[in-house]
Amino acid sequence: MRFTFFILFIVHFLPVSAQEQPALDVKKISGRVEVFPFDRKVEGQLELKFSISEKTDSVYLDAVDMKAELQAGKSVELKTGSDKIWFIKKFIPGKTYTVKFSYQAQPKQTLYFKGWNNPGSNQIWTQGQGKETSHWLPSLNDVTDKIEFDLQYNVPEDYQVIANGKLVKKTKIKDRAIWGFDMKHPMSSYLVALAVGDYAKEEKMAGDVPLQLYLEKDDARYFEPTYRHSKEMFEFLQTEIGVEFPWQNYKQVPVRDFLYAGMENTTATIFSDRFVIDSTAFIDRNYVNVNAHELAHQWFGDYVTATSSKHHWLQEGFATFYALLAQKEIFGEDYFYFKLLQSAEQLKDLSDNGKGKAVLDAKAGSLTFYQKGAWALFALYEKVGRKAFRKGVQNYLKKYAFQNVTTANFLAEIEKTSKTVLSDFKHRWLEQTAFPSIAALSLLKDKEFVKNYLTAKAFRNIPITEKRERLSQFLDFPVNDFIGQEVVAQLASAETENVVDLYRKAFKTNNLLVRQAIAENLKTIPKTLQSEFESLLDDGSYFTQEKALMALWQNSPKKRTKYLAKMEGVQGFSNKNVRLLWLTLSLVTKEFKIEKSQQFYRELSGYTKPQYPYELRKNAFGYLYQINSFTSENYKNLLSATDHSVWRFAKFSRKLLKKLMEDPERRKEIMLLKPDLSDKYQRKIEKVLEKV
Repeated sequence: MRFTFFILFIVHFLPVSAQEQPALDVKKISGRVEVFPFDRKVEGQLELKFSISEKTDSVYLDAVDMKAELQAGKSVELKTGSDKIWFIKKFIPGKTYTVKFSYQAQPKQTLYFKGWNNPGSNQIWTQGQGKETSHWLPSLNDVTDKIEFDLQYNVPEDYQVIANGKLVKKTKIKDRAIWGFDMKHPMSSYLVALAVGDYAKEEKMAGDVPLQLYLEKDDARYFEPTYRHSKEMFEFLQTEIGVEFPWQNYKQVPVRDFLYAGMENTTATIFSDRFVIDSTAFIDRNYVNVNAHELAHQWFGDYVTATSSKHHWLQEGFATFYALLAQKEIFGEDYFYFKLLQSAEQLKDLSDNGKGKAVLDAKAGSLTFYQKGAWALFALYEKVGRKAFRKGVQNYLKKYAFQNVTTANFLAEIEKTSKTVLSDFKHRWLEQTAFPSIAALSLLKDKEFVKNYLTAKAFRNIPITEKRERLSQFLDFPVNDFIGQEVVAQLASAETENVVDLYRKAFKTNNLLVRQAIAENLKTIPKTLQSEFESLLDDGSYFTQEKALMALWQNSPKKRTKYLAKMEGVQGFSNKNVRLLWLTLSLVTKEFKIEKSQQFYRELSGYTKPQYPYELRKNAFGYLYQINSFTSENYKNLLSATDHSVWRFAKFSRKLLKKLMEDPERRKEIMLLKPDLSDKYQRKIEKVLEKV
C-alpha cells in the first residue's frame, strides 16, 4: 500500500468552528480491515457515507496516529492530523457523499494482540469504551452519531472471527481468511468489536435469535458451566423488558487479560476468561451476573444510548438493575434482596464519608452509576408499580430506538404510564449526593429475608453469652446462605473454645457458603473441630479448599504431608489459586517430596511468563516474593509486566519491583541484569532506583 504523507497543522486549513462539525451525519462505514498480528498493525480500505445539514468546508473522522489517503476520485481532499482524518470540500446540505480511502495504524491501545510473540494461545481483541475505537478504526468518538458498520476482517486462516452483526461471507485467500459481517441497524462507534482466536462454538436458538457462544478449543469442556443459564436469562430479559431483542444475533466470547469483567459491544459481548469455569468454580466465580449485565446493555446502551456522561446511569444503572432481576429469577428473592442490601451499605458508607455523588453527576464513579442507579430504578419500580414501570420502559425503548436519550426522556415516559409527577423522585434519587438510606430501607423492611438478616446483623456487638441461643436458631435447618454466613462471621469474634458447639452446628448444615465462611474466618482450629475442618478440603468450592488448606497447614504441622498429598492434583480457578498455594507450601515443607522440589519450583516460577493470564502471573509473583525466591527470568518477566495492558496488574508489578529493589541483595541481582535489557527497561530501573 502506498501513502502520500503531509506534515501539517490542522489550523492552517481548517476553521476552528468546523472542528465541532455539528452538521455531520455519518450513515455507514463499510469496507475491509486487514489485521497483521505479528506486526501489531492494521490496514484498511473503507467507504464512508455521510451527509450534512449545514454548510461546511470540512468534516472529519476520529483516527489516532493513522496514515491515510484517498482510494478513488479527487473531488474531496484528504488530510491527516494526530487524531483525525479530515475530508475537505464545500459540502452541500442534504446531499449524501461517498468517500473511499485507505488507512494504516499501529494502535497503542484499544486493539490488543495476545500470544503472538510468546507460546500462549493467540488472540486479538478490542475494547472501545474509554479507549476509543478510533485507535484502530477511523470512526467517531461522539456517541450521538449512530453509524451502520458493515465490515470485513482479513486475518490469518484457521482462526475464528467474532464481530458485530451477522456473518454473511467467508472466503480464503492463500494463508488468510476474510470474514464479512453485516449490521442492519446503526450504533455508536465505541461499540464496534473484534475478537480473533482459535475458538469452538456452540449455538442455541432463543426464538428466532441465534445465541452464539464461544470458548477457546482447549476449554470446550467448560461450555455448560461457563454459559449456564444464558438462554434462560435471554428469554427472561426479553419478556421482562417487553421489547424484542433488537439485533440479528447475539455472540459472547472470552478473551485473555481483558481490561474489565465484560463489554457490551453490539451483538458481540467480549468478557474476561477468568469466568471460564468448571462446575466446582460455579459457586464462587460464575459468569451469571456479568452475562446478564452485558445482555441487558443490548437494550440499554446499545439500542438507546445516553447523550453524555451525565446520563450514563441510563446504561449502567439499567444493566445492573435488570441483571439483578435476572439473577432473582435464577437464584431467588433472598439473593436479590441481599445484593440490594449490600450495595445500600456501600452507598451509605460513601455518603457518610462525604464522597457521595449524584446519579446525574457526569463525574460520578462506578458505584454511583451502577449501584445507585440500580437502586433508583428499584425505588421507581416500587413507587409506580410493575405494570406502569414496564409499560413506560417499553415506550421509552420503542420511541428512541437507535437514538440517543436523556434522563428527561425516560422519566417523561414513566410519568405518562403511571400518571405520576416524578420531580420529588428525581431530586431524591438522581440529584441528591447522599444516598437516601432510610428511604431505601423502608422499601425492604417488610421482606421476610431482610427482617431476619437485619435481626442477625443487630447481634454483632452483643456478647456471645447473650446471643448464643439466637445464633443457634439461625443455623437451624434449612439455613439461609447469607444469614448463616453472618452468624459464622460473628462467631469469629468470640473465643473459639466457647462456641465449638455452634461451629459444629454450622459445619453440619452442609451449606457450602456457610462452610466457606468457616474456612475464611476460623484462624485457630481447635482439636475438637479438626476432623470437621479437614472435611472442608472435600467441599465443592475452590475458594474453600484454598482457605482450608492454608489454615490446616498452619495449624497442624505434623499432618502437612497428609494435606499436601490429598490436594496434589487440584488446580482451582483459572488463576490456579489452589495449585499455586500447594506448590508454595510443598516447597517450604521439607518433609514433602523433597526430590521433586526443583520440579515444583520450575512450575511456580514458570507461571510468571507473559503467555499466562495476568491473574495467574500476579499470584505467582506474590508467592515467589513470600518465599524470597526470584530468578533472573522472574525479574525480566516482572519488568515486562510493568507495561501490561491491565493497569491494575501493571501497577502491582511496579510496586513489587520497587519493594524488591529496596532489598540490597535483590537490587544487586536486578542491576546485574541491566546491561542485557532494552533501553526502555534500563530507564525504568533507573526511575525506580530514584524512589528507593
